[in-house]
Amino acid sequence: MLIPVIVSGGAGTRLWPVSREGQPKPFMTLPDGQSLLGKTYRRAAGLLAGNGEIVTVTNREHFFQSKDHFQAARLEQHHGHFILEPSGRNTAPAIAAAALAVQARHGDQATLVVMPADHLIQDEAAFRNAVAHAVQLAEAGYLVTFGITPTAPETGFGYIESGDSLDERGGARVRRFVEKPDPLTAQGYLDSGRFLWNSGMFCFTVATLLAELQQHAPALLELGRACQAASTPVETGRIVQHELSAAHFADMPDISIDYALMEISDKVAVIPAGFDWSDIGSWCAISALVDADAQDNRATGEALFIDSRGNFVQSEGRMIATVGVDNLIVVETADAILVAHADRAQDVRQVARQLKDRNHEAYRLHRTVNRPWGSYTVLEEGPGFKIKKIVVKPGATLSLQMHHHRSEHWVVVQGTARVTNNGEGSHLLNSNESTFIAAGHKHRLANPGVIDLVIIEVQSGEYLGEDDIVRFEDQYGRTA
Repeated sequence: MLIPVIVSGGAGTRLWPVSREGQPKPFMTLPDGQSLLGKTYRRAAGLLAGNGEIVTVTNREHFFQSKDHFQAARLEQHHGHFILEPSGRNTAPAIAAAALAVQARHGDQATLVVMPADHLIQDEAAFRNAVAHAVQLAEAGYLVTFGITPTAPETGFGYIESGDSLDERGGARVRRFVEKPDPLTAQGYLDSGRFLWNSGMFCFTVATLLAELQQHAPALLELGRACQAASTPVETGRIVQHELSAAHFADMPDISIDYALMEISDKVAVIPAGFDWSDIGSWCAISALVDADAQDNRATGEALFIDSRGNFVQSEGRMIATVGVDNLIVVETADAILVAHADRAQDVRQVARQLKDRNHEAYRLHRTVNRPWGSYTVLEEGPGFKIKKIVVKPGATLSLQMHHHRSEHWVVVQGTARVTNNGEGSHLLNSNESTFIAAGHKHRLANPGVIDLVIIEVQSGEYLGEDDIVRFEDQYGRTA
């Protein structure tokens, strides 16, 4: 049995302001209108014959959005198995949790193909061929990693040095892993022909992985087993929701699978991946996905280039014009604008780091924030007031909640709302109707219709923070 395991984590700080903590890189929409996570789901499904299971390891805060992307990829014939981490603990705990969960459901002989959620691979036929090659070596008892043939002396990737040959298709034992090199060392790796870029993708059987963890990282495996024993999956239809115990997962070490196992084990093999590959690690990588004009300018959204060359512009809502500038990256969102020289694309992470240090909201969230029931967008705010557009999906219900410091006025602009207010029972509001929710009143909003419910919410009060919510009932498990 072949089971794809998608590891969906990380903040993607080099792609700020689009990638943020609450909406990280896998959820980004690429110029073709698809998300990286959606593409990864379709690529994973292409490995499965008929019905199958796709495992996603992600933060519990991203479960509902990940499930939406899974369902948008039209994978109705496959099971979606979501392993939800209460906090980030790097790739070794994530992969160990996936292996233990698959062992419990399918046994030791299942073969895992581990792939990050934020990689872009266009040639899916070549990808499937590479996976078939990796499965052969995995079934022979190897921990297999996918190496990318380098095309330049890249200093942003780790490298793998190939050792003794294992087959005629280029499979080889791994001699060593090396960290991101300086330019001169990277050029030497390229010239030698023995080095491949480390893609971060793996293939192994559950039995081999757990046996090697038992030998080289027994403490991690023991903690993983304890966490697994304390975590009960819930299956609804074709979706498995598997929340890991927060108390047990907190004891897991923060370590990558490379450090914990791959650099230590003597059963590691590498295959040369014969497919195109990008980790979409910067705005330059996004720019390369867009067609250029005669002056090598590229744009998504509305842009106007005058006496400008080699620029990339991405606009979500406003016209952006450049005059007499070269090699700039300009990215506009509703609440932030990035302007950077293309040669400094890797340094965008410094912006995200400083925003995080200042506890600035632009590190965490966009103006539009996704929630299990839909989304809200902050339209305007000032001292004592905030105006939101709230979109509730058909059949969805917000929590029964109360606010200490703010009152709310709701105006329905589309659809039908079912409103519960201060224990007075529920009533329906149609388009152009409104209601008032006083501070301290228990209330709930639901969409009983078949189209999106859209309301405008006007908040007023002395404190309007999102943490002024006391939840009493919630179908999404967000009560204390």
